[in-house]
Amino acid sequence: MTSFSTRAALLPHLGIGVSTEYGASRSPGALDPLALRDQHPGFAAFLEIGVEVEKGIDAHAAAWIARGAPCTYHFLDVNLDDPADLDPPWLEAVRALVAQLRPAWLCGDAGLWHFGARERGQMLLLPPVLTDDGARALADGVRALREEVGLEVLPENPPGAAFVGDLHLLDFFARAVERADAGMLLDVAHLALYQRACGHAPLAGLDGFPLERVVEVHVAGGVARETEGFAWIEDAHTPDVLDDTWQIFERVVAFAPNLRAVVFECERNPIEPCLPGFGRIADVVASSSPVAPLADLARAAARAPSSRARASRAG
Repeated sequence: MTSFSTRAALLPHLGIGVSTEYGASRSPGALDPLALRDQHPGFAAFLEIGVEVEKGIDAHAAAWIARGAPCTYHFLDVNLDDPADLDPPWLEAVRALVAQLRPAWLCGDAGLWHFGARERGQMLLLPPVLTDDGARALADGVRALREEVGLEVLPENPPGAAFVGDLHLLDFFARAVERADAGMLLDVAHLALYQRACGHAPLAGLDGFPLERVVEVHVAGGVARETEGFAWIEDAHTPDVLDDTWQIFERVVAFAPNLRAVVFECERNPIEPCLPGFGRIADVVASSSPVAPLADLARAAARAPSSRARASRAG
């Protein structure tokens, strides 16, 4: 097996993309990924498709694939720290979906997607237990799934309102990806939630984190909530991104030499309110990323007029 640095050099530069999952585009007023690609192609250079193998993909994701546009496979149904979860029926279904989607890589929240057996009534998402043993178990799962599917597997830091364990979240994932010799999907919105929940400054822990392992970044809006006096941030995927999230994003982009993709998770919102967020992402990547092909894609996305505007001028 070649090293991560060697494998990372071969990964495609996807640019800026948007996410979806089964049924997301059916929500009232939800973003249509292909419409975004037609109107603002630089903001929908690829589609991150959230997948539970039991559901498969919906018509919107199928239409994207039929067009031959790039995608990534975001798993929504595997506890990577549990060897029993990589069972033959699930792996067979994953391989079939990989053959259908032809994703650039696999990625997904490295937490607890189900409690008990993998079954719809048991599905949820909780953060991992932040211990060294937990990091070792996660690393073993990442490595095993990578070997089974022959694609990079990027664990993602999940959201949460409360966390347990003696490690900082960034220390936990640093140990996991270094042990697995893997890349990572760093969700800066989820990291902002963690930092605030634990009383840390937004950038705490980043100085010691191996940002060279960050291949993909997620940005999303959050909503401040309070429940019986307990203040927390909902990972709401709105277009309204927290200042803490932008601060982390700007730092990460500037020091991530293997960054290949950025996703704005805003799939259940109309296109127009999302455009400022896409524009800011493009501006940050264009101005500060050390990855020249990615910065070039971002610059093209930031300056390209929409197809609607072009049609209006032509008319």
